[in-house]
Amino acid sequence: MTDLAGTTRYAGSRVHRVEDARLLTGRGTFVDDVKRPGMLHACFVRSPFARARIDGIDTDEALALDGVHAVYTAADLNPDLGELWWTGSGPEPTTPMPPLADGEARFVGDPVALVVADNRYVAEDATELVLVDYEPLEAVADYLTAADTDELVHEDYPDNIIGEIPGGKAGDASDALSSSPHVIEHSLQEQAYAAVPIETRGLIVEWDPTTEEVSIWAATQAPHEVRAVCARVLGLAEHRVRVVMRDTGGGFGQKVIPQRDEVCVMLAARRCGGALKWIEDRQENLLAAGQARHESGVMRMGFADDGTITAATIDHTQDNGAYPVPYPVMTGAAVGTIYPGPYRIPATAFTHRSVFTNTVGRTAYRGPWAFESMAREVTLDVAARQLGLDPVELRRRNILHADEMPYSNGNGMPYSHVSPSACFEQALEMLGVDEFRREQAEAREHGRHLGLGVSNYIEPTTPGYGYYGTEGATIRIEPDGKVNVYVAGGSSGNSIETTVVQLTADALGVSIEDVNTIQGDTAVTPFGAGTGGSRSGSMTAGAVSAAGSVLRDKLTAIAAHQLEAAADDIEIERSQAYVRGTPARTVSVPELANLAYFKATGLPEGVSPGLEASERYAAASPMPIWANATHVCTCEVDVETGAVELLRHIVSEDCGPMINPTVVEGQIAGGTVQGIGGALFEELSYDEEGNATAASFMDYLLPTMAEVPRIEYGHVETPGPGPGGYKGVGEGGAIGSAPAIVNSVADALSPFGVVVDRLPLSPARVVELIARAGTTD
Repeated sequence: MTDLAGTTRYAGSRVHRVEDARLLTGRGTFVDDVKRPGMLHACFVRSPFARARIDGIDTDEALALDGVHAVYTAADLNPDLGELWWTGSGPEPTTPMPPLADGEARFVGDPVALVVADNRYVAEDATELVLVDYEPLEAVADYLTAADTDELVHEDYPDNIIGEIPGGKAGDASDALSSSPHVIEHSLQEQAYAAVPIETRGLIVEWDPTTEEVSIWAATQAPHEVRAVCARVLGLAEHRVRVVMRDTGGGFGQKVIPQRDEVCVMLAARRCGGALKWIEDRQENLLAAGQARHESGVMRMGFADDGTITAATIDHTQDNGAYPVPYPVMTGAAVGTIYPGPYRIPATAFTHRSVFTNTVGRTAYRGPWAFESMAREVTLDVAARQLGLDPVELRRRNILHADEMPYSNGNGMPYSHVSPSACFEQALEMLGVDEFRREQAEAREHGRHLGLGVSNYIEPTTPGYGYYGTEGATIRIEPDGKVNVYVAGGSSGNSIETTVVQLTADALGVSIEDVNTIQGDTAVTPFGAGTGGSRSGSMTAGAVSAAGSVLRDKLTAIAAHQLEAAADDIEIERSQAYVRGTPARTVSVPELANLAYFKATGLPEGVSPGLEASERYAAASPMPIWANATHVCTCEVDVETGAVELLRHIVSEDCGPMINPTVVEGQIAGGTVQGIGGALFEELSYDEEGNATAASFMDYLLPTMAEVPRIEYGHVETPGPGPGGYKGVGEGGAIGSAPAIVNSVADALSPFGVVVDRLPLSPARVVELIARAGTTD
């Protein structure tokens, strides 16, 4: 655990979010709030076909419409493309990524042309006047059979396979399975669903033809990545691109990396010679912004007679759509390597296959590897019932304890600084398992079906490799004594504004009211990888600590000189410096700032004027910092209608010490609600020909307050190896909640012999599962 500068006064407390005042009073600044002189508006012509040859595009009628400035096709924009790659994946191309569909449209919603007009209304009208000559082709719609068809999504990828990972250590696991007294096999398909942020994607790109510089206002999680991508796309030096991120209404992974749509706007803005704005509407977001979670697995688990797990394997297949963003095989590898989860499993193996289909591309979404938990936890419940054990007891016999750390799972992944058993037992105690089982039995006697579901997971947070492994901070005490802290960050719902202010106040020993943060502007903030991988809290804590240590030492030196004391005897609290033991004799931080800026000749020897420090934190290891949690859910299922009512949802989380418990619980709650949606409601569905059948909220269902129970929180604090012992918490709620909900429904329906093999558990599917089981209560 790395010590942080200063004394801890604010970190760990429920400080009110500093961003709430503007957001709750409607004073936030989102991309659509930004207006630039002479700004034009863009709208895409999108393919209505899952797959079609583009034999021609007639733009004459659209160009004749009053207010239309240009209509760009692949012939116009694609040749202008410099390089398109993402920092995290490197310059080697991953999968094809043309800005506009060139020669062939590959999914419903594929951008085929871009209209530029005086306003969005005219641009949208003009898209209907662009005549595209499509020749429909047979689509590859089913990812499970994509490798077995003669049709190809991309010609350079035989069998529609992007990449495969053969079974590592398969022999060991196979031997362990064959010698196990009990072997359970289960198949599970998870549906495609989407991030559905409150604010859809959008950006304004302003090209200055005089200076050949670009300014971008973007709805993004990673402003420096947008800058890097734009510089590559336009062939510019990065210092000629400025990206500003103000408020972003949710990202969830979808807004980490610019996609083809954003690249088109960058290219078109240079041709237009001014400011060009594109705001995605909700239908576009559902059709073209990306899907996640569309994957399946065949799981096998071996058990000894006492329920001890002897081996576990998973054969995993993942749908990546036509244009995945980014590196799809990496998330598949994560599914396999983390599949053993927080359990003691001596022999494991996995295979993975990533395939193309003629559907919207896969994007990152809050725990992109989350299928490992869904597959494992559902299979454990299936196994428990076949073995005649309570699913709770089966887990208890196999879950890892804190005193077993460090521990390497069967795939060689080293865990440390986690406490799975402690979270498990805390969550169960909060529920009262014995009392619930009595209530459940009594309810069944009266024809009511209650269920209990449990999910344990271990989660990699704060990856330390590549550009994720470093973060910078600049802290400046202004001449009036107020503090500004600059980090890459940005307001995307994870409250980095608030936590950075807390950390900075502690690092310097100043009052929190005196601290302000500037984030999301590449012109003034240090480079950072942005929000992703549950990294922001830990990494910014390291960066603030590094810069804060330097600046605090400088404050201390000036204060010691003024108070005629040794620097080691100086304390700084509440923006006052004093000699330890004599708190009545003080010099304030504003007074120290006055000295540093305006009385430089009176500074102690070796101390430079001004009060500013810029430092970078680097992770000590490329390995992630591990967090873990247990989700416990209870529900009631109406076996006539298939409706599921969630009764209680309990989360015991170990994310180390909490910078702000309210923020931590808010992150857990948001992820948990997304898991509720994925388990019961959301489905980004396509028919057999690849036509999207859920392009609006009439068909794509989201949970509302009426479907969400009160979420109860328990906390276990095992400090991690990084700054302050902090771990990530942003993705865990979405990972752990859905399996617990699925298991609670399966538990409620266990008298019918129901086995869940496909999601979501909509009312119709629940009724189907009961009927298929072929039993009656």
